[in-house]
Amino acid sequence: MTFRSYPVFAFLAVLLFGPASLFALPAAIDPDQVAIVYRAESKESEALAVSYARARNIPSVNLIALNLPDDGTITRSIYESRIRNPLRDHFDREIWWNRAADSAGTQVPVRNKIRVLLLMKGVPYRIKREQAPKDENGKIVRPPRGKEDEASVDSELVYLGVSEYEVEGPLNNLYYQKEKGIADPSLTPILFTCRIDGPSYEICQRIIDDSIAAEETGLWGMCYLDHAVKGKNYEIGDEWLRKIARLNREAGIPTVVDRFRDTYPTNYPMTDAALYYGWYAANANGPFLNSRFRFKKGAFAVHLHSFSGTDIYNPKKRWIGPILNKGAAATVGNVWEPYLTGTHNFDILQDRLLKGYSLVEAAHMAMPVHSWQSIVIGDPLYRPFLVQNQSPSMAEDNKEYRALKLANDQWKGEPDTLTVKIRTAAARMSSGRLYEAMGIRLWEENKIAQAHAFFDSAARSYPGAPDKLRQTLHKIALHRQLNEKEAALQVIVEAQARFPDLPESKALTGLKNILNPPPPPPAQSQKQGNP
Repeated sequence: MTFRSYPVFAFLAVLLFGPASLFALPAAIDPDQVAIVYRAESKESEALAVSYARARNIPSVNLIALNLPDDGTITRSIYESRIRNPLRDHFDREIWWNRAADSAGTQVPVRNKIRVLLLMKGVPYRIKREQAPKDENGKIVRPPRGKEDEASVDSELVYLGVSEYEVEGPLNNLYYQKEKGIADPSLTPILFTCRIDGPSYEICQRIIDDSIAAEETGLWGMCYLDHAVKGKNYEIGDEWLRKIARLNREAGIPTVVDRFRDTYPTNYPMTDAALYYGWYAANANGPFLNSRFRFKKGAFAVHLHSFSGTDIYNPKKRWIGPILNKGAAATVGNVWEPYLTGTHNFDILQDRLLKGYSLVEAAHMAMPVHSWQSIVIGDPLYRPFLVQNQSPSMAEDNKEYRALKLANDQWKGEPDTLTVKIRTAAARMSSGRLYEAMGIRLWEENKIAQAHAFFDSAARSYPGAPDKLRQTLHKIALHRQLNEKEAALQVIVEAQARFPDLPESKALTGLKNILNPPPPPPAQSQKQGNP
């Protein structure tokens, strides 16, 4: 990858669109406020902790080694004896906090030097449910919904300094929906937890390296949203995604939206995926089955499912493992059943990231409850949009996305002018990215004929077959949205002839089967002599 200095690119951008605007960003978290926990018995866990501390200038005295079992899931008694109590003792010895009794006699921190507690791979992440009692008939008495005691280790550690609290069910998050840094004095009683974890230590080290590299130039690329459209009981999740689309439009981030009940089809060509928000499938599917797919460096990606984080070590099962295995730098998820109201609110998370907050701040602002099921994976200090409104170095393969943002900032209130400016720049640069981004925007504005024309221009401008195919998939989606089934099928048939050997063409087969399901196989005749 080659880099250009910002002034050179800024000159080009100003010629095309006009001057950029600069905005203040939230204050960075002080590295002295971060403590890192690793598994003492694991050299890899220790090395990862040391690597991160050096990369982020965290004092070596802030590293904590714990004697831990080699298992991701533990009992609550092991959590208390091997994690919670040793950490409390360590905070006491280091005089990292002062605790005092509140009106109910509960010890809570009134001063806390450490604000972020980062857990490294090797530290267990799930606390399983305590054995339920039995009634007089010997049947297990299951707890009422929302009163279960299983939890994530990370979510329980938010209340490390609180001596007593009810572990059954969730507790309201003091930081939910806030817009202020975690150093705010009102937040002293709680810690902000995060972990660097995943299927392998190599992936964990890549998370660190990619986050720091992407932060220098900003996270640029496409966002892909995948609605569920599963009915009124799930409407809140779809509204989160619709709001993200609006936030991205305001920010100038091109956003592809799958508006249908089915998820993105198998091997969908998800190029330049810097952001992904989806739901609701149990295991990674669609684009993530494509062996050639990789997220952009520094990408944030998440799929909402009740058990998305039950097996974060598995690169092919559930969601967190596969997302990290495909190159994402950060994600969130659930280790047990949280219920929809106990999950991260995706719209708040995206809003805070766009405003320049760190991953750990944005994720905790988006979580309604703690002492529950959530985990946050990634560099807690990572701010993917740190430089979006500043003066970054400019990577060659990001210049068109930077140009889109500059144009959007300048003319988003003048849609016709914006269309002309983007079309002119796209023609001058022969840019499939610019043509496609404008086609997506016109689609959002329900200007269907213009959107078709921009997708056609994008297909002619992109050099690669997968990107050309994606423009066809956009056009198929437009036909589906207008209930033009036969027109959509005709485009599919023509595209199958045009891209016969492309791995991504499996998406066409998937869509064809959705629109025109094949007949069920004939019933097998019974063997002679069987009843």
